[in-house]
Amino acid sequence: MGRSSEIVMAMLLLMAMVKLILVEGNGGLQDCSFNQRKCKSGFDKASGLGHFILVHGAGHGEWNWFRLKPILEAAGYKVTTVQLGTTLTTSLNSTENITFLKYSKPLFDVMKCIDHHKVMLVGHSFGGVSISLATEKFPKKVSVAVYLTALMPDTAHKLSYVVREFSKVPRDWKDSCSFTSRDNSSWFSFGDKFLKSSLYQLCSLEDFALISTLKRPGSSFSNDLDKIQLSEEKYGSVDRVFIVAKDDLAITEDFQREMIANYSVKEVKVIHHSGHMPMLSRPMVLSAHLLEIARNYSSA
Repeated sequence: MGRSSEIVMAMLLLMAMVKLILVEGNGGLQDCSFNQRKCKSGFDKASGLGHFILVHGAGHGEWNWFRLKPILEAAGYKVTTVQLGTTLTTSLNSTENITFLKYSKPLFDVMKCIDHHKVMLVGHSFGGVSISLATEKFPKKVSVAVYLTALMPDTAHKLSYVVREFSKVPRDWKDSCSFTSRDNSSWFSFGDKFLKSSLYQLCSLEDFALISTLKRPGSSFSNDLDKIQLSEEKYGSVDRVFIVAKDDLAITEDFQREMIANYSVKEVKVIHHSGHMPMLSRPMVLSAHLLEIARNYSSA
């Protein structure tokens, strides 16, 4: 057998061994599963002092909580982040046929996995609308709903009311843009100038670099929300806490206070010098508020 034939045989043998290790060996890779709807083994087991579920706002993603999550976990709490909505692209195709219910479905799927303990829902910005509907659907599974400078609906109006009231507040959208998807749904995309001046003005350069590459299309889903009304018997029966961001330039303090006056909450907490993104700009202060809320409202 020639030298070249020996090399070929050796390569084939090596490839066969690698395949055997990966597929059949003890250290082999398992089949990937990217389906968040699947209830993972042990997910429903109540661990630690309580269970936070963190829900991001429009145009963002679950990565928003990367500073806060380890702080809460180090304090002994179970923390689940949820990725809502469309894929991590600004492609028009990624927004087709996405209703508010489909957008929020990953949160509802997580809630369906909860059977033996209650959770503390935390919604930021537009995420407040999603946690409100999750509370309506699963009131017995929620010990407290926390609105972090978030849109908070009432039970006297359709779910779209708070979104429309928010849209009446004058603001400079700068380089943000809007578009209509092929299914005639309305969407928007945050511009970098708007993000830097109105949402991330008190965040680090690294945080701004993240949103610049990971920003997503957003929608107010007004037509969908026109068809949904929350009830006092379900949504209204769950304790609510509002965390006010005093210098928020996106959802202003005045509008935050208007929502609280419109539909009262059990408790109001305040964060100073955070802007719209307290989980990034003031994670330690925010975690202190959430830990105090957990001590007062957690069912663990």
